[in-house]
Amino acid sequence: MTALRWGVASDHAGFALKEKVRGWLRARGIEAQDLGAHSDARTDYPDWGHALGAAIAEGRLDRGVIVCGTGIGVSIAANRHAGVRAALCHDAFTAAMARAHNDANVLALGARVLGDGVAESVVDAFLSAAFEGGRHADRVVKLG
Repeated sequence: MTALRWGVASDHAGFALKEKVRGWLRARGIEAQDLGAHSDARTDYPDWGHALGAAIAEGRLDRGVIVCGTGIGVSIAANRHAGVRAALCHDAFTAAMARAHNDANVLALGARVLGDGVAESVVDAFLSAAFEGGRHADRVVKLG
């Protein structure tokens, strides 16, 4: 099986956490493409949610992590793209269920909501969970 292609993106509010996420992914053997932002200078969250969503919809990436202050805005923007199932997660349980039951391909995080320790546990749960298929597959199809 081909390795999954990962990407990360954030607005200014999520920049510092995005950089930490890149490090956590790298430590787990995943090199994620950094779609920006590349500093904490003010930017607009929809631009980054759309950038990651488009990369997945177009087949350039398979999975990703997006970050803004709350995670809400980037998840809304990413979910506008066909085939993107971005899940805003606040703990390891919701991250694991997002993968297991919803086959989420994007993890959205809120930098102003989560501390670093919780954020890392959320990333770990998202990485380690697998889609269960079965009855969940029919539901995922209905998501479009």
